[in-house]
Amino acid sequence: MQIRKIVIAGLLAVTQVVQAQTPTTSKYDHRDAFNPLFNFMPGTAYRSGTGAPGPLYWQNRADYKINTTLDEAANTLTGEVEITYKNNSPDNLPFVWLQLDQNQFNDHSRGGKSTAIAGGRFGNTGFDGGYSIQFVSAEKKVGSGKKSSNRSVYAEHLIDDTRMQIRLSEPLTKGEELKIKISYSFKIPRYGSDRMGKQETQNGVIYEMAQWYPRMAVYDDVEGWNTLPYLGAGEFYLEYGDFEYNVTVPWDHIVAGSGELTNPNEVLTAEQIKRFNEAKNSDKTVIIRGKDEVTDAKTRPRNSGTLTWKFKCKQARDIAWASSKAFVWDAAKINLPSGKTSIAQSMYPVESATNDSWNRSTEYVKGCIEFYSKYIFEYSYPSATNVAGVVAGMEYPGIVFCSYRDKNESLWGVTDHEFGHNWFPMIVGSNERKYAWMDEGFNTFINTLSTKNFNNGEYYQPENARQYAPYFYDRDPIMNIPDVVQNNNMGLALYVKPGFGLTMLRELVLGEKRFDYAFKEYVNRWAFKHPTPLDFFRTMEDAAGEDLGWFWKGWYVNDWKIDQGVKDVSYMQQDVTKGSVITIENLEKMPMPVVVEIKEANGTTKRVDLPVEIWQRGSTWSFKYPSTSAIESVVVDPDGKLPDVNSKNNQWKPAKYNNPQAN
Repeated sequence: MQIRKIVIAGLLAVTQVVQAQTPTTSKYDHRDAFNPLFNFMPGTAYRSGTGAPGPLYWQNRADYKINTTLDEAANTLTGEVEITYKNNSPDNLPFVWLQLDQNQFNDHSRGGKSTAIAGGRFGNTGFDGGYSIQFVSAEKKVGSGKKSSNRSVYAEHLIDDTRMQIRLSEPLTKGEELKIKISYSFKIPRYGSDRMGKQETQNGVIYEMAQWYPRMAVYDDVEGWNTLPYLGAGEFYLEYGDFEYNVTVPWDHIVAGSGELTNPNEVLTAEQIKRFNEAKNSDKTVIIRGKDEVTDAKTRPRNSGTLTWKFKCKQARDIAWASSKAFVWDAAKINLPSGKTSIAQSMYPVESATNDSWNRSTEYVKGCIEFYSKYIFEYSYPSATNVAGVVAGMEYPGIVFCSYRDKNESLWGVTDHEFGHNWFPMIVGSNERKYAWMDEGFNTFINTLSTKNFNNGEYYQPENARQYAPYFYDRDPIMNIPDVVQNNNMGLALYVKPGFGLTMLRELVLGEKRFDYAFKEYVNRWAFKHPTPLDFFRTMEDAAGEDLGWFWKGWYVNDWKIDQGVKDVSYMQQDVTKGSVITIENLEKMPMPVVVEIKEANGTTKRVDLPVEIWQRGSTWSFKYPSTSAIESVVVDPDGKLPDVNSKNNQWKPAKYNNPQAN
């Protein structure tokens, strides 16, 4: 979900600025910072001490077949879902849990009751929504081959807020499959916690449908059943599987969905199929349904009744779709590193069909996906569709929802961010409900690289570490669950700060080559699996060959500040020609490598790079510098790469150069 641009724009508007003062004594404790027991936990057969999945790693699987119908007049969605759930765990499961996220969209839910009076982005009060469950069954396959049969094991089900427990008459054992069938319906909210909803346009309503079917909760080796309720801010944790789904909508609608459309001959005209095939082979955007064709009945294969659009999406954790009679539609080819291709698509109303807005959307989709496919891991879906509507920014496998009002840099930013999520958490399936920084923060980090790459840096602006310093600290630590992080801190704690942490790790600690290799190794190890924070920490250390416990502990687990300073400069034997001794200090709890720039009176300027290990000895460090003339200045972090809380002590000058007003 996109929020970073809002945070950056609002930094300078914040009235409460934390102004750091030079502490009289250092707060730094080297024994705490480098405590070797911080991430000490033996590896298991499920998760290796290296951070890789262990030899007995397992995860359960959920395959879905769904039929659903959109009724515009009644404002309802009705559906039937068949879930084939396979227990790959070593445990017997006497019950299973499902997620009913639509149940959050009313005043009586936990999410509704915990929404502040003023409302908020994730609140959805004033709407009487939620699932109506008409039928539930559960069967287990017994026997094999021709002698196999299905036996009912359904005992009862219990719905509690956004969760449903199905209790079984006999447990599901290792290797067994459970076939669950549920019939349901719900009223469609106008604005579903900025995840889904509907937008009125001049030519019709745009429906963005997500969290639209009962979904299996995750059972894993870390916590067993993951059953945190859906309150709005925390996103999703889901199993992988294959999806087949059919969407029945009014005849004049165009539908976009996760995965591949399997019946184009039934729902598209011959001309649209021709243009779509042209787009599959074109690096330039091809119009499939132009803004002057939106109200033309001839752009639909029939002019009454309904049409059923059929899709399939393999190896995915979720699916979403959008439908409207108001869609302009364009597309272009995505080139992948293996030589395979995918297709970038955009669906938007005529109001957004301008050259400074959604006319460039497909170009943006193509640009970011091609970059991420080279930098991290090849894109895994047959299409990538950007939909304009009421949702400000939300991601699903192969499809994202962005605001129809976005233009230029704003549209690039939200498109790039939401499609970056196809790697975190769509490919690397972390637990968003608990560890939002593992998808939002990672994604915010890769967005900086993608933006720098796109169209020769058309929208790129270098990050300003010093600008962040007053806002990064004395707030919610990164490791908190999203629903605990205060609303005004979410952009910093979940997006910007963890993302900037990876930037520091890449640029200041490991270097680009070591970081990029280790980061890609993490994705390769955990693609379509469920990593924890510890798996990420250990993989980065394993692949980069570096003990980073001090970094994870200070930046991600705790809210430790950075404050490096120059303490003193003296000359060997009191002779400026015989070299000098420079003393630097670490005044806050967070250690970091140090870059020191020294300027001499003879015009020489040099830099000294010091590793983080200098702080293992304490809060001060002295080193010899081979100066041959008087030193005019010593500057710590001369490029301003660190969010240092007190930049005033970063520079030393001899008394005759000192400016009293600057001290």
